[in-house]
Amino acid sequence: MSGKAPLRRELLAARALLTHEDVEKAASVLSARAMELSELADARTVAAYVSVGREPGTRALLDALRGRGVRVLLPVLLEDNDLDWAAYAGPEHLVRAGRGLLEPDGPRLGPEAVLGAGAVLLPGLAVDPAGMRLGRGGGSYDRVLARLSAAGADPALVVLLYDDEVVARVPSEPHDHPVDAVVTPAGVRRFGR
Repeated sequence: MSGKAPLRRELLAARALLTHEDVEKAASVLSARAMELSELADARTVAAYVSVGREPGTRALLDALRGRGVRVLLPVLLEDNDLDWAAYAGPEHLVRAGRGLLEPDGPRLGPEAVLGAGAVLLPGLAVDPAGMRLGRGGGSYDRVLARLSAAGADPALVVLLYDDEVVARVPSEPHDHPVDAVVTPAGVRRFGR
């Protein structure tokens, strides 16, 4: 973990310099680019998340997917940092939860609901040329990825980032899973598994 902490601090400091306008502009471009991904176009169910703060914006993408008839699942953070899931029913059905997160107010579907997703959008801070993703370090998505792997589920794993967050190397550990694609304002990059 020690190699990850300094990189996390550096990336979070860079995000802190972004203006609201920077974040909004990037979110619009990210949504358009992500909607062009065959991995998302072919999925009937997409597990995603609601961006907060200066994270690369997902809200326009959530609405675009839902408008296309895709079932969008959003995480609900459990006390042990694992994730439950609930269906996204629109921005008016999001409620503020712990840690400043926005979660759906609908029925909980259980941690296993993610197994039915054809694509999973993962939050992250960076990705490297091998597709290794750097998360925030809470372990929630490590559990999701382990759950998918244990069940033999193989959804497309996609991360949305800013252009400068595609880095030369992300320190990785044996439990880390590479992603299939990264979407940045500059374009899409796919990684071989």
